Amino acid sequence: MCGITGYWSRQVLHSDAAITLTNMTKTLYHRGPDGYGYHLDRDNGLAMGHARLSIIDLNTGDQPLFSTDGSLALTVNGEFYDYKRIRTGLRLEGFQFKTKSDSEIALPLYRKHGLDFLEHLRGEFAFALFDNNKKRLILARDRFGIKPIFYHIGKNAVVYGSEIKSLLAHPEVEARFSKEGILHQLMQTMVPGTSAFEGIHAVLPGHFLIIEKTKTGFDVKQHKYWDMDFPEDAERDNSLSDQHHIDAVKESLSEAVALRLEADVPVGCYLSGGIDSCSMLGLASSMQQSPVKAFTISFDHDAYDESAIAREMAEKTGADQEEIRLAADELYGENYIKTMRHAERTFYNTLGVAKWCMSKRVNECDYRVVVTGEGSDELFGGYPAFKRDMFLHGTEGDASAHFEKMDKSNEIFKGAILAETQVAHPALDAACGFTPSWIQSWIQTLAIARPLLTDDLQAELKNYDPIEAIADSFDRSQLKGRHALDVAQYTWIKTMLECQILNWGGDRVDMANSMESRPAFLDHHVAAVARNIPPHVRIRGNTEKWVLREAMKQILPEVLYKREKFAFMAPPAHTSDTKRKALQELKDRYLNEEMVKNAGILDPKRLKQFLTDYRNDTNPVSLVRKDALLNHLLGLHILHDEFVGNKVNAEMETA
Repeated sequence: MCGITGYWSRQVLHSDAAITLTNMTKTLYHRGPDGYGYHLDRDNGLAMGHARLSIIDLNTGDQPLFSTDGSLALTVNGEFYDYKRIRTGLRLEGFQFKTKSDSEIALPLYRKHGLDFLEHLRGEFAFALFDNNKKRLILARDRFGIKPIFYHIGKNAVVYGSEIKSLLAHPEVEARFSKEGILHQLMQTMVPGTSAFEGIHAVLPGHFLIIEKTKTGFDVKQHKYWDMDFPEDAERDNSLSDQHHIDAVKESLSEAVALRLEADVPVGCYLSGGIDSCSMLGLASSMQQSPVKAFTISFDHDAYDESAIAREMAEKTGADQEEIRLAADELYGENYIKTMRHAERTFYNTLGVAKWCMSKRVNECDYRVVVTGEGSDELFGGYPAFKRDMFLHGTEGDASAHFEKMDKSNEIFKGAILAETQVAHPALDAACGFTPSWIQSWIQTLAIARPLLTDDLQAELKNYDPIEAIADSFDRSQLKGRHALDVAQYTWIKTMLECQILNWGGDRVDMANSMESRPAFLDHHVAAVARNIPPHVRIRGNTEKWVLREAMKQILPEVLYKREKFAFMAPPAHTSDTKRKALQELKDRYLNEEMVKNAGILDPKRLKQFLTDYRNDTNPVSLVRKDALLNHLLGLHILHDEFVGNKVNAEMETA
């Protein structure tokens, strides 16, 4: 697991190319503290950089990697699993290898299969591959977007990198916010493939770009090589037994975990009190000869704390548990600012800060790799919003009793994870057949966020509808004829999984502390099993993730097996005086009149009134929503101060 960056210029490389590439690569030091690798091809105008975090092949796995004839150059961020079997098969066909690195298999696979080689890669990855014979640059990303890769198409160069800060270190990439991006940051939900910054895009999950030079610039073609592809309702095979699905989950998930325990360094587990991470620990403990190191977050507020169940699971498996207790001092202040800097986008809750604190502790314990539970809710129908859509749009008969029970048990999350009232938008209704519940709360947030913008910014965005832009981004062929639960899961996977769960809840906060997370549920073989489970089996009655529960029943504590899904969320600021005070210190620093006027995003008077309303609010749902929006408002001004107000440089990553 590493960081990659580079650029491809239309002209030959200038004399300062080595300095530029070094500066870009050094911004990724936290992703790869074990060494830098560079490739400068003056005549082709190509510069490729790599910051290495040594996980596999500690001695000879330096990058960039090159084909035996030197015509292909490759830099990879991520892991290719099952690489030993693939490498052996390629050797038997006559392909030669220079290293024992998993990354190197991409080169002969490309030689053998051409652009179809991505179908043969398993894991989480983002990479840049330059083909000198065909004079093209390929930028590719894994199926779910676990690993990030951003790019900028300029007049004179294509610039790319694992993180936006590496692009901003290139002299031709200007650091400024996208007007539309500002709106999406404030409402939490981004259009797939976009960022908060003007002219900086993300390669879409399950896609790759082919970039070639033209007489006037660059030709960029986007190709999709994978999608969830839920079966159409009319074509779904409902004849398979429950036991078939349970056994298929056991088999595929066991294999996925076993592959992710492969490393030349120790591998631990993240452990919350949920089914997902407990399943990971249960499987890993069965496979490992020695006790598994487990890392758990606990909060200073009982309503949000799951650590008791996590401790029970650790005892059940004989794990060596490390518990990190977090309160206001850890969730705000400099930790909050550092998390925002690494995420390069705003977040609605300090869970991202909590996970940053946890990855820091993992690193301090000399661990570099953990197996995590992200992706389970997305594949097996775990979130409350999915259940709500199942009850409203996907269940025959009266589901009101289930609906009321689910609604009551998720009361503290209303205003963020769930809307308190039903909201609809015509663009989503047209695309999906209904407005998915997961986005309804953020539509309500948008309604109070938009008026806070300056008059000029509101005027410029007058004809821009962010909800319509999100709806238009969905591949309608993946929605047509699908069950309501499939639609809800698919639209979440394409938006919130990539831009939230796998960003400030995953790679960006883990790699901030040189720590690789491996979400086994997001193995595409597991996804293939999950998508074939009929919706009424995924959610059976009022029980979400029913098949997964049954598959993991023997390794889970009984209390967890019977327990309803509990959202993993840090206590919002309004839940204690110490958090209010810590938040106030951040507001004083970043939302003071001078900072707000300098950023030019918000109207100072309307912002002041919002902060007054927040301070005086006593409605719990309204407070949750305003707390989420306040985090976004703070985040934008921190990002402005970190990146827009200060052109990024190679020295910034000292923290």
